[in-house]
Amino acid sequence: MPAERPGRPGRPKRRQRRGSRRLTRFLSTAAAAVLAAGALVALGGGTAGAADANLVRNSGFESGLSGWTCSSASGTTVTSPTHGGASALKATPAGQDNAQCTQTVSVKPDSSYTLSAWVQGSYVYLGASGTGTTDVSTWTPSASGWQQLTTTFKTGPSTTSVTVYTHGWYGQPAYYADDINLTGPGGSDPGDPGDPVPTAPTGLKTGAVTSSSIALSWSTVSGATGYNVYRDGTKVQAVSGTSATVTGLAAATSYQFQVTAVNAAGESPKSAAVTGTTSTGSGGGGGTVPKHAVTGYWQNFNNGATVQKISDVQSQYDIIAVAFADATGTPGAVTFNLDSAGLGGYTVDQFKADIKAKQAAGKSVIISIGGQNGTVSINDSASANNFANSVYSLMQQYGFDGVDIDLENGLNATYMTQALRSLSAKAGSKLVITMAPQTIDMQSTSNAYFQTALNIKDILTVVNMQYYNSGSMLGCDGKVYSQGSVDFLTALACIQLEGGLSPSQVGLGLPASTRGAGSGYVAPAVVNNALDCLARGTGCGSFKPAKTYPGLRGAMTWSTNWDALAGNAWSNAVGPKVHGLP
Repeated sequence: MPAERPGRPGRPKRRQRRGSRRLTRFLSTAAAAVLAAGALVALGGGTAGAADANLVRNSGFESGLSGWTCSSASGTTVTSPTHGGASALKATPAGQDNAQCTQTVSVKPDSSYTLSAWVQGSYVYLGASGTGTTDVSTWTPSASGWQQLTTTFKTGPSTTSVTVYTHGWYGQPAYYADDINLTGPGGSDPGDPGDPVPTAPTGLKTGAVTSSSIALSWSTVSGATGYNVYRDGTKVQAVSGTSATVTGLAAATSYQFQVTAVNAAGESPKSAAVTGTTSTGSGGGGGTVPKHAVTGYWQNFNNGATVQKISDVQSQYDIIAVAFADATGTPGAVTFNLDSAGLGGYTVDQFKADIKAKQAAGKSVIISIGGQNGTVSINDSASANNFANSVYSLMQQYGFDGVDIDLENGLNATYMTQALRSLSAKAGSKLVITMAPQTIDMQSTSNAYFQTALNIKDILTVVNMQYYNSGSMLGCDGKVYSQGSVDFLTALACIQLEGGLSPSQVGLGLPASTRGAGSGYVAPAVVNNALDCLARGTGCGSFKPAKTYPGLRGAMTWSTNWDALAGNAWSNAVGPKVHGLP
């Protein structure tokens, strides 16, 4: 398993005293101005009508900072956290700069407009200047999750453009903004003549449906450079073509979808809505894996833990991952060599018979690829084919039910996806595929491990991320958490659960004892609290998910051998908790 990684640096200290004096003076002045002008501002206010176009270019920051100007190079785009689509704005105040990001938008004189944005952070502002009447702004002192700011204004008799902006405050941390909308009649844009806001897409319809995804397609819109996909009113994807597959859906559930067209001039009104319903079933691979499962790694070597045969593995384990396969001289290909001498004379025939016995008892036995010292490179089509062929050969030779991906030296999402899909085509629908990435690998959907998991979601059984040998990491709420707590487990699992994986494809990976990892061991009671927090909403620490995930797959440990040495304390405590989840 992995060597310890250094932690991420903590958040910068706030220059609280100086920022507080400035903020107090500003708020007093701003409050008086707003009250005097009678400006309408609201937090979480209503949205514009469906027929209004969004005049803001690159409103979801899917094209980087195109169309936006941020003071003192304070802005950038990030892939997490996002409110909708794949990107959001992150802007960081520094010194005398409040990280203001602006865009000039063409409008019509004597017209009414609604400006809104989704923001996250401390003291985040949204406003419009140059309106020709009363310039407006609104703000939130603290938004730990995504909150919507909304304000309205009317343009003056000669106003043809306004500047919309967001900014933070001096001495405060970075803030985030996404899906900035200005709705109302569009004006002519002298900087972009002949490129009007696109019309609403037509012909939206559903296509292929699984228990966790629905395919969509629609007609091309003239002048559009991309499209946004909305699920139940919330933007979930930004695509360049006229089709998309929305994933991460619940089985046997109906959803409403709409799409918009975008170009440099802005975003069109939403299309007519269509409704799609997912099929029944849990989705993903693993034909005989129970709804809630415990995964344990079985060591094909003696490192001081209890030496076991497969038959010795405790009955609480539903998936037994044999660690590890060995690389060969052929790129991508692997083999397996049973360490008979190190395991007290355990023979290949006994090993195969024990696998069959476990399978007869309803267990799955899979071959794990990688580990801390395992180096298997799959970086082109040839090595992907070699991988699939060699793993399938091992499945036939030993009776393995599938494969575990534990490559801790990086992977190529494109070719690992190709390899696993090729293996799936050979092995069929009962193939078990598990993954055991490190925490850093699952911080963002842009990471190769996360991409791979999403690419094979329809055949993936479970991702058991290793919540150990880790530095501090970000949770789904944007806060930093350190290993060894309930919050570390739940806030990081939330990234996967809200990032596109089904709850049935998320498990918590922990060491079975203090000797099982360099750091990150927690008592089984902490693991159980995290499971309850995610599945039931009880037992949480300071972080509590916005919703529960009763379909959570379960937990994993390194290893069954270290567990046995500790008297099976881990599996005896965590196993019944997993199997008793709703």
